[in-house]
Amino acid sequence: MFRRLFNVRLRAQIVKELLSILRDPRSRLVLIGPPLIQLLVFSFAATLEVNHVDLAVYNRDTGRASYELLAEIGAAGFVNRVYAVHSPAQRRALIDREQVIAALDIPPDFSRNVAAGHTATAQVILDGRRANAAQITLGYLDRIAARTGAELVPDSPGARDPSVVRHWFNPNLIYRWYIVPSLSGILSTIIALIVTALSIARERELGTFDQLMVSPTTPFEIIVAKTVPAVLIGTVLGLVMIGAAVFVFGVPFRGSFGLLLPSLVLLILSMVGIGLMISAISSTQQQAILGAFAVAVPMVVMSGFATPVDNMPRVLQWVAECLPLTHFLVIVQGCFVKALPPGVVWGQAWPMAAVAVVTLGIAHVVVRSRLG
Repeated sequence: MFRRLFNVRLRAQIVKELLSILRDPRSRLVLIGPPLIQLLVFSFAATLEVNHVDLAVYNRDTGRASYELLAEIGAAGFVNRVYAVHSPAQRRALIDREQVIAALDIPPDFSRNVAAGHTATAQVILDGRRANAAQITLGYLDRIAARTGAELVPDSPGARDPSVVRHWFNPNLIYRWYIVPSLSGILSTIIALIVTALSIARERELGTFDQLMVSPTTPFEIIVAKTVPAVLIGTVLGLVMIGAAVFVFGVPFRGSFGLLLPSLVLLILSMVGIGLMISAISSTQQQAILGAFAVAVPMVVMSGFATPVDNMPRVLQWVAECLPLTHFLVIVQGCFVKALPPGVVWGQAWPMAAVAVVTLGIAHVVVRSRLG
């Protein structure tokens, strides 16, 4: 009898939480609009590929090699416009005004050295204010110069023994294959945090939290009732984004969906615990949203999404290993571009399960203390 009453009461609270989220216009706006817009915008805007590059060329050579090199550069797909300058002052002015990201200086003996089989060098001046894009541009120019040199001097040692680069898992280096799967985890994390962070704070603003304090509802029931809707909503949104990655953006899915889905649920569970702690200590929904973003932004930065975790200081690497998003990104990226074995998935999933247990346990203690 007690178990039946417990189940009915808990089910009623879960339904109440779902309805309170879906009936609130602000909650619907936060849940539906921003994730889909962010998925579309970030999929095209967040990229490390360099395109539409403007270059300056100071060509002091009149031979064949320099003209072949410039023809190859002008025909490259990443180049938007090539400015021909006739003095170092013009070259400097273009860089100072940020009209070009790099300037190529070809010396007078460039073609003569190529024809004689000697090493021919050209100076590349990069705009250090745009360091990452400039370094990528330099890599593009180096490959063009190597290819042009092999065509002009086919008997050179480099032409007889060229290095062939093959990229496993992503042969064409399509950056969208990396960014779109990662967004499914990042946006699901943010949504799970916001939904749970607003749950108790919203009831406190509406005055219904006082009713919970005098009702026979236990802190465990409150935690479960507020966890289930957030897990359902976060999982559905995560699956929608994963489906969009496969069917809209054409990212290949080579792994196991049966391994990816539980990992997604573990990620959301760990975020729900953090969100409930934020909600329990927040007096207003505005405070809850600010608290959620105060947690979400450092988590995304340190998760390895933008920069490798191995490049961070040792202390931050330890912090990153404690973040569920760090482990989920390894799983979701691996499930898309390669088939991760179950052992590797489990090695990344158990830290998320541990974080979920700890955060939900702390949330239970915090809610119980607030009800007390």
